[in-house]
Amino acid sequence: MPQPTVQQVHVNRPLTNISVAYIQDQNDFIASKVFPIVPVDKKSDMYFTYSQNDFMRDEAAKRADGDESVGSGYGLSEQTYNADVWSFHKDVGNQVRENSDQPLDPDRDATTYVTRKLLLKQETQFASNYFTTGVWGTDVVGGTASPKWSDYAGSDPITDIETGKDNVQGVTGYMPNKLVLGYTLFRYLKQHPDIVDRIKYTSPNVPTEQILAQLFGLDEVVVAKAIKATNNEGETAAYTRVHGNNALLCYTPAQAGILQPAAGYIFGWKGISGGMGTNIAISSFYMPWRKSTRVEGESAFAMQMVGANLGYFFSNYA
Repeated sequence: MPQPTVQQVHVNRPLTNISVAYIQDQNDFIASKVFPIVPVDKKSDMYFTYSQNDFMRDEAAKRADGDESVGSGYGLSEQTYNADVWSFHKDVGNQVRENSDQPLDPDRDATTYVTRKLLLKQETQFASNYFTTGVWGTDVVGGTASPKWSDYAGSDPITDIETGKDNVQGVTGYMPNKLVLGYTLFRYLKQHPDIVDRIKYTSPNVPTEQILAQLFGLDEVVVAKAIKATNNEGETAAYTRVHGNNALLCYTPAQAGILQPAAGYIFGWKGISGGMGTNIAISSFYMPWRKSTRVEGESAFAMQMVGANLGYFFSNYA
């Protein structure tokens, strides 16, 4: 007599304890980790910049009895910023919400989707504004200025970093304290024989960001890991690293302040739903004419270079 088959005794239905989505970890986005965030009340405004040269000329002189002291002054210039507003939304229809099986949660998923879209936009703007040639006081190209760090036999990344530190400090008086690495460069650095040999007696671990910072004499090493799809919807999927094979050595204070130099600032307009900096303001509102709920995100910021000579850029070093 025929018996029930495996297929007959079970009807496939969604698992409630697992789903799969390629969602980048929020920690992989570094746009808000490198430069101080300056919360601003207006979408656009100006700020003052003091003349560096006026403060660094050696002009004090001996004063004879009865003579006037020598004196001078310093120049001021005005710089402006303009915070662009970026937005993105995902609509959730009533029918989709009511008909969704566990563990699907259309409203939660839409919020995550929108947030990641805006985080990625912040990251690509960071790369466009800061992580490219022609922005900073010095650009060096791998294979031209010195061997690429992927060339283990010929390169000397420790000396390259020291050269960059000396270059920046020598024209500004400020020692660089932060290194931003594209992930590909980090991958080569942590396996570079010079670095492995330098730490082998002090650390049994593979070089981490913290170990590299200590080795280079910096406060922090930040590794940029974000990737983005380069294809249009419906095309064959293709991906690339947002920050490429590049690195930025720079001086950046812990926070912005009066008479405080920095390689860059991020001006974050507070007018977007009370958001500050590159934070993302999420709103949700029902659209009865579409019988859908719109989950919408906004972010308003200006990523601005404010001290070119406080940055030293390594281009294409792998």
